[in-house]
Amino acid sequence: MERGRQSIGWCAAVASLALGSAVAVRQPQNDSADTNAKPLIIEKNEGELRVRRIPADSTSVPMSMPASEFMLKVSPKNNSSQQLVLGTEEIPPGGRIRKHKHLQQDEILLIQTGTARVRVGDIEREVHAGGLVFLPRNMTIELENIGSGPIALVFIFSAPGFEDYMRCTSVPVGQERTTITREELQRCAHAGHVVYDELQQSPNR
Repeated sequence: MERGRQSIGWCAAVASLALGSAVAVRQPQNDSADTNAKPLIIEKNEGELRVRRIPADSTSVPMSMPASEFMLKVSPKNNSSQQLVLGTEEIPPGGRIRKHKHLQQDEILLIQTGTARVRVGDIEREVHAGGLVFLPRNMTIELENIGSGPIALVFIFSAPGFEDYMRCTSVPVGQERTTITREELQRCAHAGHVVYDELQQSPNR
């Protein structure tokens, strides 16, 4: 009888240990503990508003910048996001995003207003308000505003990086717009993991 009670006690202990282990395994993990990303609920006019610097020599420095102002909303510096970058800008009629490719990030462009002619790799078509462009990393993109009004767009990157180029080639709104040389643009592009075709060409071409 005593042996039976010992056997039952042993079985109960093993079952308790197994149950405890199962509960420990099934406990939900708090992913937010691994990052310090902060939630955001912000309005259209809220974010990090910046203005692009002025090319020192427009004859030799490519105009790789489609508009003067843009706004960064989600990034490591804005809310400690380690996996997404998001911002907004407007491209005026006739404005362009020059041919380039991102080496480490996929990108999504959401066209909110206006009409754009977009070329991604070998695919070219017009995109209108409500349209979307997905750009895989290492694939080139060109965009031109072919409408009569501005293009309002949202850009989203799958990982940080390009915002370093954007900050490098701009200043916060309210500060003096300093000039930027071709050499500085090249350094900024390297820091932002982006390659612009025009920056790879000789300035005399």
